[in-house]
Amino acid sequence: MTAMTAKASGNYTQEMIDQMTAQYTEAPTRATVDSIADEFGKTARSVISKLSSIGIYQKAERVTKRGEPIIKKEVYVAQIQEALGIELPSFEKMTKADLEALADLVGN
Repeated sequence: MTAMTAKASGNYTQEMIDQMTAQYTEAPTRATVDSIADEFGKTARSVISKLSSIGIYQKAERVTKRGEPIIKKEVYVAQIQEALGIELPSFEKMTKADLEALADLVGN
């Protein structure tokens, strides 16, 4: 991803932008965004907006309560159908937990 150059505005000076860019590229996390927001007296949303306009903001990956990536039911259905070589529309009505267990059983 190529970073764009941002112009200083009424809300952010060029010095602030340079400092934000350095901090965020070193540690692109929500904690860094919150730290920058506190440091400059801005909201986290404002900092995210500025980082996005510069082209360096990375959206946080959504995870489950256990910290695992979120996988949609449709992905499990597709994996199972591919492994079995048959399309079964009723799979979509199974619970996600059952689909996950079945996908593990058929080797995906």
